[in-house]
Amino acid sequence: MVEHLSKILSNSEKVFDFVVNEGHGVKGLCDMGIEVLPKQYIQPLEERITTSTIITDDSIPIIDASNWDDPKVADQICKAAQNWGFFQVINHGVPIEVLDNIKETSHRFFNLPAEEKKKYTKENSVTSNVRYGTSFTPEAEKTLGWRDYLSLVHVSDDEATSFWPTSCREEPLDYLKKCDAVIRKILNLLMGGLNVKAIDEEKEELLMGSRRINFNYYPKCPNPELSVGVGRHSDISTITVLLQDNIGGLYVKKLDTNVWIHVPPVNGALVINIGDALQIMSNDQYKSVEHRVIANGSKNRVSVPIFLHPKPTSVIGPLQELLENGKKPIYKQILYADYTNIFFSKGHDGKDTVEFAKI
Repeated sequence: MVEHLSKILSNSEKVFDFVVNEGHGVKGLCDMGIEVLPKQYIQPLEERITTSTIITDDSIPIIDASNWDDPKVADQICKAAQNWGFFQVINHGVPIEVLDNIKETSHRFFNLPAEEKKKYTKENSVTSNVRYGTSFTPEAEKTLGWRDYLSLVHVSDDEATSFWPTSCREEPLDYLKKCDAVIRKILNLLMGGLNVKAIDEEKEELLMGSRRINFNYYPKCPNPELSVGVGRHSDISTITVLLQDNIGGLYVKKLDTNVWIHVPPVNGALVINIGDALQIMSNDQYKSVEHRVIANGSKNRVSVPIFLHPKPTSVIGPLQELLENGKKPIYKQILYADYTNIFFSKGHDGKDTVEFAKI
């Protein structure tokens, strides 16, 4: 084992081949007892989080949603979307056991043998709606992230039952169903803040025409201070609903600053963030903000985001309701598929993709 590992680590191409092409992921390196971080995972200095760039005396809002009809909840959510781009909701109605089950499911999938997980890589998966991979876009990235993932696009329950991994099927379907009410309530409140009176069929397709659930696995890293789990980026969703485990590691960039704030795990909470699509639709009233995940040197971490997207065939731009009073649009009307193609064609680079949509 040790000899095999040293052969792999002595050659950058062999590391890439083992992790990416053979489907072992970074978990495979950890399982072999790696003690030194391979060079392609060492982040340049400017991309590392240091104590000088972290502030500890501020935090994203935690919103109690035990009464969704309380005007205070709507006000807090809309303000958080404007000023932070991130917030946590507690007492949201999704049972704790459902949250615990989905985290256990994540560990179960990543503990499968590499040959089982490899069935779902880009080259092997029978559908583009199921994808197992590592980092973000390894072929396009200068430096790789210390993360493996499974991505599941929900088209229909029937399609999921046919193609999603058997070890990872019932729980994510149940989780998506249980989160549906929370997602709709949050979107309704956010739309209310933009003077959109109701979410009709057309708006629903724009806000949540596509749903994707990811399982992220961040194995224990030998040199966490040199690496990163996920590089700085904003999501391209309308909103993202994230479940963290109790380990922590998510950092959010405070709006209009160069400082980073840790999003502490809160038992039973869901982390909500605004994506680029909603920033564009809101004509910059709501903000998508950069965030990143640090590597961890002591524990294996999991997180489970649900990404709500427009359909690929949707055209996104500032909502008509926002332009009725003569306000000028900041963004052009663009095909959402074009936006996602740009995002996935390169490594994470902060918020550069949103510039493509500006007039």
